[in-house]
Amino acid sequence: MPVLQLSLNEARHLHLAAQGLLKKPRRRARPNDILSTIQQMSLLQIDTINVVARSPYLVLFSRLGSYPQHWLDESLRSGELMEYWAHEACFLPRSDFALVRHRMLNPDKMGWKYHRAWMEEHAGSIAELVAHIGQNGPVRSADFAHPRKGASGWWEWKPHKRHLEGLFTAGEVMVVERRNFHRVYDLTRRVMPHWDDERDALSRDAAEAIMLRNSARSLGIFRPQWLADYYRLRQPALPGLLAAWQEEGLVVPVDVEALGEMWLHRDALAQLESAPGGKLTASHSAVLSPFDPVVWDRKRAEQLFNFSYRLECYTPAPKRQYGYFVLPLLHQGKLVGRMDSKMHRKSRELEIFALWLEDEVKITRGLEQGLRRAINDFARWQSADRILCRRLPEGLFVGQERGWEIDAD
Repeated sequence: MPVLQLSLNEARHLHLAAQGLLKKPRRRARPNDILSTIQQMSLLQIDTINVVARSPYLVLFSRLGSYPQHWLDESLRSGELMEYWAHEACFLPRSDFALVRHRMLNPDKMGWKYHRAWMEEHAGSIAELVAHIGQNGPVRSADFAHPRKGASGWWEWKPHKRHLEGLFTAGEVMVVERRNFHRVYDLTRRVMPHWDDERDALSRDAAEAIMLRNSARSLGIFRPQWLADYYRLRQPALPGLLAAWQEEGLVVPVDVEALGEMWLHRDALAQLESAPGGKLTASHSAVLSPFDPVVWDRKRAEQLFNFSYRLECYTPAPKRQYGYFVLPLLHQGKLVGRMDSKMHRKSRELEIFALWLEDEVKITRGLEQGLRRAINDFARWQSADRILCRRLPEGLFVGQERGWEIDAD
């Protein structure tokens, strides 16, 4: 059977389809879309920066359109979701608890996320903390005072915060909800009363085999070296793995313009075969989070989309090329630009400090309409009434270079 030949645009479309970003949402979002969208992506990375909507809410918005942000909080509170270290700190379906349990049971292998010396040094107070939770119910680190008044910074975390972080990584406690985005912890044995490690836990090899399959499905189309990063796994023996998957019919090899050999998941192949004329079309324009799965692997984003991107919030301001929290801009299957912006919640204004288009992108009526709609939707979802613009590419939004009222659109 001849190897399927795909253009670079087709490969991009297949990846975006697998990620839920190929087409505009067909209907208004519903509460159960939170879980199904996270299942489609496998993971939803957590980040606390809130110059605009926090990343996990934004990643969902890019796919679902406008929805109440508390739906995500309620999905965690109801037990549909859990938190743990996956790609990084992530929301994932609680049904995937078995996939990460082996990490909890071997926390010493979690690097900086777990400090055995601290846990042993403070074993007595940690045992008291566990007993307190068992007797009094869920806690936040904010429930405990810092012994040194005025301390600040992660390097001066109050002891109970460090205790809870260690217990979380070791799987002794779980996050049962977030209040104002602060974690609330309860004992794992109370959250998962029917779980039994002897009966239910998977070996590391078995869990990682499932994670790799999830990665292949959520990527849709991939180079072998992209697989392991999705869940931050050790690099598998790829030739044998891909041969077994091909024998099973899980993936097929394809040849992609400019990228060469890639692998296509069977779900993506079925979507391609059912598309009119065997071609997927991209119609979606969206503002993306820096922690969106489409761009969180910077090498993958550069290879697949020719989009060179790095997050500069930890770079000193004078050394930044673009800005503090720059958001990628998606338009009809391509990453066409980026913008540095801030949501002024009191004045209900979204301020765009600067917007850049990629060098090869030409300003057309379709591009302008798509970006304007995406920016308006993004701002309106955050209750903004007005867009303020400071620096735009020449020729973009002519006549409205300083901004516009959203309701006038």
